[in-house]
Amino acid sequence: MFKVEDFQNYGKEQFETFVASATNVQNGLSAIATAYGDYTKKSYEDTKSFVEKLSSVKSLDKVLEAETEYVKTAYETFVAESQKIAGLYGDLAKQVFKPVETLAAKFAPTPAQ
Repeated sequence: MFKVEDFQNYGKEQFETFVASATNVQNGLSAIATAYGDYTKKSYEDTKSFVEKLSSVKSLDKVLEAETEYVKTAYETFVAESQKIAGLYGDLAKQVFKPVETLAAKFAPTPAQ
């Protein structure tokens, strides 16, 4: 027999799941935005340091040396930060689809034994 309490409990459970999921998404997006901000700040500081160093150089060999060093570190930083941000996106995707997986598991048929 259908009970109103069962329906209310189901609705409450779904609402709580939705709120938890929304909170996880918000936290994930916040972490991604923070990572982008940190990378931008680091990139700016590295570029500023490079320009200061370049302005004090007097010979062409030192210019090329400073430029090579800057390009190498900029590339390494870009790759590392890109991997970090990609990992954050992956974690966010897992969190977003966790409620869907849970719901699908409830309705999935059990294998016959």
